[in-house]
Amino acid sequence: MADATTLVIFGAGGDLASRLLLPALGQLLLREPARSVSIVGADREELTDADLEAVVRTAFATMDAEAAASRVGVEYVRTDITKPDDLRAVLKDRAGQVAIYFAVPPSVAAASIAALTPDMLPDGAVLVMEKPFGTDEESARALNRTLTALVPESQVFRVDHFLGRSTTLNLLGARFANRILEPLWSAESIESVDIVYDESLALEGRAGYYDSAGALVDMIQSHLLQVLAVLAMEEPTTLDEVDFRAATSAVLRATTVWGDDPVASSRRARYTAGTVGGAEKPSYVDEPGVDPERQTETLAEATFEVRNSRWAGTPFRLRSGKALGTPATEIVVHFRPVRHLPTGLTGSSAGAALRFSLGPDRISLDLNLNAAEDPFELERATLSAELGEGALKAYAEVLSGVLDGDPLLAVRGDAAEQCWRIVAPILEAWRRGEVPLEEYAAGSPGPDGWPALG
Repeated sequence: MADATTLVIFGAGGDLASRLLLPALGQLLLREPARSVSIVGADREELTDADLEAVVRTAFATMDAEAAASRVGVEYVRTDITKPDDLRAVLKDRAGQVAIYFAVPPSVAAASIAALTPDMLPDGAVLVMEKPFGTDEESARALNRTLTALVPESQVFRVDHFLGRSTTLNLLGARFANRILEPLWSAESIESVDIVYDESLALEGRAGYYDSAGALVDMIQSHLLQVLAVLAMEEPTTLDEVDFRAATSAVLRATTVWGDDPVASSRRARYTAGTVGGAEKPSYVDEPGVDPERQTETLAEATFEVRNSRWAGTPFRLRSGKALGTPATEIVVHFRPVRHLPTGLTGSSAGAALRFSLGPDRISLDLNLNAAEDPFELERATLSAELGEGALKAYAEVLSGVLDGDPLLAVRGDAAEQCWRIVAPILEAWRRGEVPLEEYAAGSPGPDGWPALG
């Protein structure tokens, strides 16, 4: 753990900082009282140190970490982070470990990075970026070149808070520490994998970003492909950042659209007016800030294949959507059924299913067992265990690595490029109108005819 860190937050007055980043810092400092952090906030707004201190206290209070707020030094500098002179001024004479967090929209972050020069940056400074990283493979590659001209790759943190989710990380323990699972973790025994992140939340005022991204980019490209990589990776020698990120990146390089057919292997839809949890929701096209001509999807589903000797032939189905009445957030590994069932046994013979629920965190195993009343009839039974939320929430887990300069849970540059490559054929097919944009009422399970996942 670093002795002291200066966290420079570009966009300190924004929603991301107050809603996610600062609460995560509060939880981290509450759990690790010996950690020393000072905050330098930078934004265009006319704020004072006292204004930013109030934001910090409010954010920390959401994690019951008010006591930790008194240990944090706070400074605010009015800054246009796209102007070289302003950047030089806010970063000048920053000593010790410095982490620069771009808590701003991707386009603003890219403009700020383009305005930076190596001489502006304190020695050893780490640059922290939110996803999506770029807008396609080419722009991600160009942004990577710009970043690595400023600092080494090991000092670039592309944040994906899904890699900080305790359940995603629990995949590692369940698989690698249990001989009952590890020999079965391949296409030989696994029929399919579903990774689902369906939400009851609607747009919730995010049109400025979401309407130009949509569910495929916002969730599948940015997050769920990383979960796929963790699930499908080869066993790394160690869980240090070199071995772990090499293993996940190798999976992404082998991942393609199922059957090389983006039309047959993808679906998209958007919600119309409806009721979610008793609250009336307007149609997506009527949400403030939405451009109906963009044909932005709020529900996306895509099937991929990891083309290597372990996984070839196993479909990985990824899905995410908004304003759904039956939200599900889980990873489901469907095992193949047994090759032969003895004559005389009746009932369920479907393959076992291993489920990792993403909230509340739980692991469960669906099995076929003899029924209590008739031992010759098989019925489905579920064994489950609560995993808890983990010591730290996802953002706090990732932020801990940022402050310590440990990029284990950060996305490596080539992996960010690969995620864009993987979804590019689907995006192109959608732009050409080859996959219809279906509709579903807010609060419903989704469009009619879509098979359930999980």
